[in-house]
Amino acid sequence: MSALSALIHDGALAAGIGTVLYTATVATAALTALLARTPRRRRDARAVLTILLRRPTTPPE
Repeated sequence: MSALSALIHDGALAAGIGTVLYTATVATAALTALLARTPRRRRDARAVLTILLRRPTTPPE
């Protein structure tokens, strides 16, 4: 059972690291969209946010 426990632990750790990296990426893009000096950079940051925060338009059936 220790092998299964280690796999679960490693999977949870990988999921946590992925979540932290995704959150940092979204936060960086959001701050760039708010604080960038040029309108083009703000527009590009907003485009990145729309890609990262994309939601399905219709629920899966």
